[in-house]
Amino acid sequence: MVERIKTTIYLATADGLAVITGSNEHWHGDTRLNGKQVQCVSCASSRPDIVYCGTFGDGIFRSSDGGATWRSCDGFTRRNVTSLALSESQRAAGSHVVYAGTEPSALFRSDDGGETWRDLPALLTLPSAGEWSFPPRPQTHHVRFILPDPQMPDRLHVAIEAGALLRSDDGGQTWRDRVPGGPRDTHTLAVHPKAPGRLYSAAGDGYFESTDGAETWRRIHDGLQHGYCWSVAVSLGDSDTILLTSSRTAREAHTKASANSFVYRRSSGEPWREARQGLPASQGRRIALVAASTIEPDVFYLFSEGELYRSADRDMQWQRLTIEWSHDSRPAHAVALAIVESN
Repeated sequence: MVERIKTTIYLATADGLAVITGSNEHWHGDTRLNGKQVQCVSCASSRPDIVYCGTFGDGIFRSSDGGATWRSCDGFTRRNVTSLALSESQRAAGSHVVYAGTEPSALFRSDDGGETWRDLPALLTLPSAGEWSFPPRPQTHHVRFILPDPQMPDRLHVAIEAGALLRSDDGGQTWRDRVPGGPRDTHTLAVHPKAPGRLYSAAGDGYFESTDGAETWRRIHDGLQHGYCWSVAVSLGDSDTILLTSSRTAREAHTKASANSFVYRRSSGEPWREARQGLPASQGRRIALVAASTIEPDVFYLFSEGELYRSADRDMQWQRLTIEWSHDSRPAHAVALAIVESN
């Protein structure tokens, strides 16, 4: 019997949260929180029904039924939420800690499912904080990405856009500032369950890796022709198989009129090579989002310009998935993605 895996993909868009669900060949899409400018989304792997999303202008929302219905986390008073993360290693089984990052940069923590929150103000006391700046709005900056370490309960990595990748070893109470040679503009950060201490950073200033928990970094550009990196995913079955999306510049990544984006794959220390089999031409397409399956080794998903693709082999042959969208809710573009799977 073929194992039936239920996959749910959440996409943060300027017009709401797109929710795509599928099992084998049938896929369905719908949009929730219509009219909200959704910036980020995070799921609980041990509780697929629990989902949080952050918006620019309307704070944080939580779903307890896999994205079907949502309620506002009214205890969170900041309106512009730019990043969210759940840490399930810090609590008893079935429970979690929620971290939220905002613009202007600030970090908050909830230990009760988003009901109450406390500030983690030491983040803003670091020496580099005076240099943080977001180029499109240079008078401000924000927390772009939050990554709790799945194997070290108190370790937390936080990326500021733009200026620093920071680390806390005590749940956000104190912080270590950016290190020389590390990424300054991380957009997405990944880890792998079989590679403790290894970090993968897709940054505006390139692609970086650390093998010692962010103590030191190595910039890996052999074969990578487009250095503005956005989304990174690592194969469940192999910590050396990495998928990366990039463009030449931020304008080509995010502006539709000049869009030109690329997808790269790297495996076993080999140079980067493009992974475009089955994908449309790069010209005219804004930068894509990628995610690795949490259950199936070597399976990746890619979302680009309203289209969802799946690759299920080491040769990276992409297959476009046919999605039945409700009420013409197919999104044109997304800025963040989260995946949750069950079988």
